[in-house]
Amino acid sequence: MTFRESWAPAMREALIEARAAPATSDVPVGAVVLDPAGVVVGRGRNRREADGDPTAHAEMVAMREAARGRRGWRLDGCTLVVTLEPCTMCAGALVLARMDRLVFGAFDDKAGAVGSLWDVVRDRRLNHRPEVLAGVLAEESSGLLQDFFAGHRR
Repeated sequence: MTFRESWAPAMREALIEARAAPATSDVPVGAVVLDPAGVVVGRGRNRREADGDPTAHAEMVAMREAARGRRGWRLDGCTLVVTLEPCTMCAGALVLARMDRLVFGAFDDKAGAVGSLWDVVRDRRLNHRPEVLAGVLAEESSGLLQDFFAGHRR
């Protein structure tokens, strides 16, 4: 099993979250936070439409739940697994949370901040830079988004 394949089970958990997002008219993006032992301590899906909250991205929802469960904002030792490359807000938040690792599925050419448009998490001016692994179950993650947006263009 390759390193990328070892993250597939966690990405499948994030995909479960993503599949639930369209029920609230939200874009299907899902995320999970794993603690250092690999246990899911936070789950999230996009909830901007459902909650009327511009910060309710899947990553932010999952990180908030993980922080509550760990009783603190520092998520050191944790891994964020998300179906879509994080935006600048989410990339900045995972850096500030001292997350050890980011694993994501599909690249986001329009708003991605982990290599597509910007590279917030690897900016050497910041005091923390998480490890990044991109492209885990990318086709499945991209397919969810393509299907969602195709349905909205009719």
